[in-house]
Amino acid sequence: MKISISETNGALVVAFEGDVDLEQSPKARKELLAAVSKNAKVIVDLSSVAYIDSSGVASLVEAFQTARKNGGTFSLAAVSEAALRVLQLARLDKIFSIFATVEEAAA
Repeated sequence: MKISISETNGALVVAFEGDVDLEQSPKARKELLAAVSKNAKVIVDLSSVAYIDSSGVASLVEAFQTARKNGGTFSLAAVSEAALRVLQLARLDKIFSIFATVEEAAA
């Protein structure tokens, strides 16, 4: 899994590429929690995620809850088909703010 961090319209964008699985989720969790502690608006770009398992989803949920507790916003953007299926199965597509593009999420 590759992680890249950038900024768009004042939002911190965390982009994952590859698999967010049990082996990689601690790294994802660390980056997500660091992002929500640094910035009030965090967008997670999931466009290049080939696979995400429950540990990866748990990392997203923990970062979402931390952001909300700190008064920030946390959204998902450009969610890949594979990741969206997992989020829909867990009914988390109803909880997360999901946008078609990073630009839309940052607006």
